[in-house]
Amino acid sequence: MTDKFTSFAEFWPFYLREHSKPRTRALHYIGTTLVAVVAVYALVTGRYWWFAAMPVAGYFFAWLAHFTVEKNRPATFTYPLWSLAADFRMWWLWLTGRIGKELRGAGITGRESERGTER
Repeated sequence: MTDKFTSFAEFWPFYLREHSKPRTRALHYIGTTLVAVVAVYALVTGRYWWFAAMPVAGYFFAWLAHFTVEKNRPATFTYPLWSLAADFRMWWLWLTGRIGKELRGAGITGRESERGTER
């Protein structure tokens, strides 16, 4: 990754292109959903030590996707905060059925963007 981004708006299309394969996004969605479930569980039960499991849950699936499916270096290594924000944005857009438009806007076309709208 040689690009230097100075804003999240510049980073976002790059992030989506780094997640161009549907299986990569699916593994990210699993991890991010698990993070949300763990957070709710910790809050509801008062077992706050579960918060420590959140990064493990999220990053396990995300890095698995990058190393085995996408075969690229996770953007987290260079842009950790923007990557975290982008992951939750991608997850929310997927949950609300709006990720396909974003993928097409980032230049991801065909089956990759069509499958982006599936839940």
